[in-house]
Amino acid sequence: MSSLLDSAALLPGFADPVLGGQAVFRAVLDALARPGRPVTCPEPVAAPAPLGRAMAAAALTLVDFDTPVWLDPALAIPAAQSFLRFHTGAPLVADAAAASFVFVADLAALPRLGGLALGEDRYPDRSATLVVEVPALDGTAMGRFTGPGIATAEPAGVVGLPSWFREDWAANGAAYPLGVDLLFTCGDRMLGLPRTTRWEG
Repeated sequence: MSSLLDSAALLPGFADPVLGGQAVFRAVLDALARPGRPVTCPEPVAAPAPLGRAMAAAALTLVDFDTPVWLDPALAIPAAQSFLRFHTGAPLVADAAAASFVFVADLAALPRLGGLALGEDRYPDRSATLVVEVPALDGTAMGRFTGPGIATAEPAGVVGLPSWFREDWAANGAAYPLGVDLLFTCGDRMLGLPRTTRWEG
């Protein structure tokens, strides 16, 4: 068992950690600057399942030893934990409310948004970012995304979210400047929803 964990931890991640991280960081910024528009992850990442390509790339780019991470039960398996610890040094926490980054691969385990770190009045940036794997980013549109960074409304084609999500997202937006930010992933693609984005219709 230990040899399997060691081999998972030692998967190389980015072929070139510096260039790969820079390319993915630009892609994440693009996704958040143009909410609702899927972006293809520019760098391949070798990661143990169930970490998808874009989710693993985001983790290796955004997370470090100073960012507490919460993993849902699907991700909180030894191989994925070893991989993330080896490549990022991030502390893994048992309480999602204590995390700076929340990673979810099983939508049934998606925590309610109001129970996460929403930031503080003086430090709204001290909030959580969710990275959530979904079945599709371009399914049948259920409404539209509007808000800063969106010139014309983008169709809301994110698939598989629980029934309570849109109510929670509306409350999250109403708490601005506090609130969480979201990065949806699907395979090698990602879609950003900063807290300023509205889901209408």
